[in-house]
Amino acid sequence: MMRLSISKSAGPCTSNIATQQVTCSITQCKKKNPNIQIQSPKTWEKLFVDSNITGNPASSASPVNLSKKWMDYQGIKNWEGLLDPLDDNLRGEIIRYGQFVEAAYRSFDFDPSSSSYATCRYSKRKLLDQSGFRDTGYRVTKNLSATSGIQLPRWIDKGPRWMAVQSSWIGYIAVCHDKKEISRLGRRDVVIALRGTATCLEWLENLRATLTPLPNDKSSINSPMVESGFLSLYTSSKGTRPSLQKLIREEISRILQMYSNEPLSFTITGHSLGAALATLAAYDIKETFKNSPLVTVISFAGPRVGNWSFRCHLDSQGTKVLRIVNSDDLITKVPGFVLENDQEMARDSDHSSWIQRVVDDGQWAYADVGCELRLSSRDSPYLSGINMATCHELKSYLHLINGFESSNCPFRATARKIMNKTLVNR
Repeated sequence: MMRLSISKSAGPCTSNIATQQVTCSITQCKKKNPNIQIQSPKTWEKLFVDSNITGNPASSASPVNLSKKWMDYQGIKNWEGLLDPLDDNLRGEIIRYGQFVEAAYRSFDFDPSSSSYATCRYSKRKLLDQSGFRDTGYRVTKNLSATSGIQLPRWIDKGPRWMAVQSSWIGYIAVCHDKKEISRLGRRDVVIALRGTATCLEWLENLRATLTPLPNDKSSINSPMVESGFLSLYTSSKGTRPSLQKLIREEISRILQMYSNEPLSFTITGHSLGAALATLAAYDIKETFKNSPLVTVISFAGPRVGNWSFRCHLDSQGTKVLRIVNSDDLITKVPGFVLENDQEMARDSDHSSWIQRVVDDGQWAYADVGCELRLSSRDSPYLSGINMATCHELKSYLHLINGFESSNCPFRATARKIMNKTLVNR
């Protein structure tokens, strides 16, 4: 797919896809410091562990008190003044939420030969501890599963079991229960953490990239539309297995009733497919619970989710989305075409007829949502020579967010992040 930047003053459409393997610009650094050792990907893997990115969120010596400005860090002002350069407190919050997604990955059984394949390896009570994240101050209250709506042919039943797994564990809901952490955060925070694609049917759903209207939407024109496969995974159920949508709605309803007299926040975080589902969940929560508290999405390596109208609806809801993107990650550039302005603007522009048909048809005309924090693998010498798959991995994102400091190389990854506010102008 390619990205189209369309505006009234635009010239011919151009494509902007990074298809080459990632390389890092470290030549000047080596000239200044000839003795510097550029690490291999395996050594970088060790760096990821040693840098405490995968350690406990509460492991820092003096956690910062966010109580007076917590809404700013949750995006109430669209992170104005916090992204360029990246505010250290916001950096810590992004990494903290990334760790909840990492816990979802570690808790998932990826072994297709296992009898427990595609399920959670741990009990709710021990999930965070056993996945390596102790003392978070949060308690898992709900396991979440996603079901594919793809109808499988009968012959699949005679094949390997992993090919036919329609419902799989995809994440969890955790509620902050520790009084000290609640005081530090300034509210009781609720986290919904969602992993990326893992099963065969999830991969197939990712390929269903045409846009489809949201169910029960009453808009007669400019209907919000989202990617078909993502919507299927969010709303499909099978037999006694409820949809991801129902599981989230039930738990959010319970939490709202239980903590009705407390300041609350809902933070939905995910990686890759999980980032797309996080955006759908945020939209759904705001639509279902009209008096819901602030809903924030912290998404890592997310693909595009919906059209221009979907983006406008998210904004009008007050849903806050921080979309963290690696410029070298191809997944963040798909699916479909991106229109920088609305369809009327595209009609006014002098472009070829096939683009006009794409815009009028609407099935491939996507729009990026929220505020964008753009990173680049080229900013880290430890990511030199890695392939496109590694550019997409969660640990690569957390490494770039955490930055890199060395006495041998004057480098800080977060010093010059690019912020693109793609919110609709109010």
